[in-house]
Amino acid sequence: MLLLMISCKDELTDREPVSSDSTEPKQVSEVQVTNRPGNVKLTYKTPADVNLLYVKAEYTITSGKVMEAKASYYSDSLVLEGFADTLEHEVKLYTVSRSEVKSQPMTVKIKPLTAPIWPVYESIEIINAFGGYKLTAVNETKAPIAILILKRNAVNEWEVDNDLSIYTSGNIINSQKSGMDTVSRQYGIAVRDRWGNLTDTLFQQVDPIYEVELNTANFKAFTLPGDPVQQPGAAIENMWNKTYGWPVSFTSLATATLKTPSIVTIDMGTTAKLSKVWIRPFKELSNLYYGFTTLKRFELWGSTNPNLDGSLDASWTLLGNYELTKPSGSAGATETASDQEAAANGFYYDIDLSAPKIRYMRIRCLENWAGSCPQSVDELKIFGDPR
Repeated sequence: MLLLMISCKDELTDREPVSSDSTEPKQVSEVQVTNRPGNVKLTYKTPADVNLLYVKAEYTITSGKVMEAKASYYSDSLVLEGFADTLEHEVKLYTVSRSEVKSQPMTVKIKPLTAPIWPVYESIEIINAFGGYKLTAVNETKAPIAILILKRNAVNEWEVDNDLSIYTSGNIINSQKSGMDTVSRQYGIAVRDRWGNLTDTLFQQVDPIYEVELNTANFKAFTLPGDPVQQPGAAIENMWNKTYGWPVSFTSLATATLKTPSIVTIDMGTTAKLSKVWIRPFKELSNLYYGFTTLKRFELWGSTNPNLDGSLDASWTLLGNYELTKPSGSAGATETASDQEAAANGFYYDIDLSAPKIRYMRIRCLENWAGSCPQSVDELKIFGDPR
């Protein structure tokens, strides 16, 4: 241990940026500029100087803030970040010795490309949704950004609502807010990066669409020809009995639907324009939520006057195609704590806003987590406007 401590001390001593040499270091050479969205990469050749410690760039970003970037003498490049414009900027490039003596500045001109906040801002779309609104945007560079949602406070001033705002570095941005009263409201939307650069503000009126959870007391099974029978004790009505686990869930009989998509049909007891469906997967006896008969790829269909021969014909409207994925992305039978927590909370599946009102709904399983077609549902909730 003593030897290790001495060794570590010697190593740190060798790297200390302390020297009494006041010689001005030589400048870098062969500087190349690569302009990129919101940032610039400088590549250069460092001088052969044993006293050199690091290379430093000083520059001013769009907001007027003076920035600096440093790179060890082991490196041959620097990245200058924080730009929100495409104007020409001057960069002062220095080499710095171990005694913190700077070289003469080398002036480099750069011209960054369009910063990520602007394409994100221009891609923002907001549409009215059930109980709120849906915001979508594209962040092609996957830069860390914030989509700020502003609303008027008690003194009629615009302020950021952190609960509605989005903080992400994802590529595809989808944010749906629900639970709002059907009262018209106005929001301001702007995009900000981590350097404080801000876009213009887009103003949008939102008119939430009326939404309630449909009363499951009106639900009943509506088995049509071709719908497979259930496992003994696993009745269709178990999907809305507010009880979890076996045998109070619904499961279609495996022998009838191994390779053929299985369908279960429900009469909601009322006609409604649907907004979303909530499905809680059944936890198999193997302790897996994402196993055997759990829905993996499936469709939802709706009708007000279905063909009683059971065919999925023009009397039915496709409400949506869906695929369940594990939040962790883990393969096989591996389920992380977050996977199990997400499944226990259930999953929401949005219905196409353009879909017509329906009374009868069908769940059509295309593939379960075993690679066949039997399906199971522990609990089901349906939301929409039944007026």
